[in-house]
Amino acid sequence: MPYSQRSRGFTLIEVMVVMVIIGILAAVIVPKIMNRPNEARIVAAKNDIRSIVSALKLYRLDNGRYPTQQQGLKALVQKPTSGPAAPDWRTGGYLPRVPIDPWGRPYQYLNPGIHGRVDVFSYGPDGKGRGMKDVIGSWQL
Repeated sequence: MPYSQRSRGFTLIEVMVVMVIIGILAAVIVPKIMNRPNEARIVAAKNDIRSIVSALKLYRLDNGRYPTQQQGLKALVQKPTSGPAAPDWRTGGYLPRVPIDPWGRPYQYLNPGIHGRVDVFSYGPDGKGRGMKDVIGSWQL
């Protein structure tokens, strides 16, 4: 049979070579892609913390002090009813809602802070911080 009349399909060897190449690419790329969601959550947590810290600074400018530990981050959403008054609290608040971290847990707030005047942080993916190793905090930004 002349070459032009032969079937122009792939040989088994060609298909196997392509499958091996796809397998090698998958083995190299998939582990890197699988780690991306956690990296994205860490970036989201850092952005949330920046927003919270900015809102806390606005609260302090308006009221002369940060919310107390007892008032917590809720003071950025609702005018505090306990503790020291917030005489110039903004109508509408400083944040639309009390944020939660990307892992579904509330952000932690310390006043006075350990690393600054106030600290805002998340315990990270495991929710425990494992000795502060996985903690994502305002002092790291």
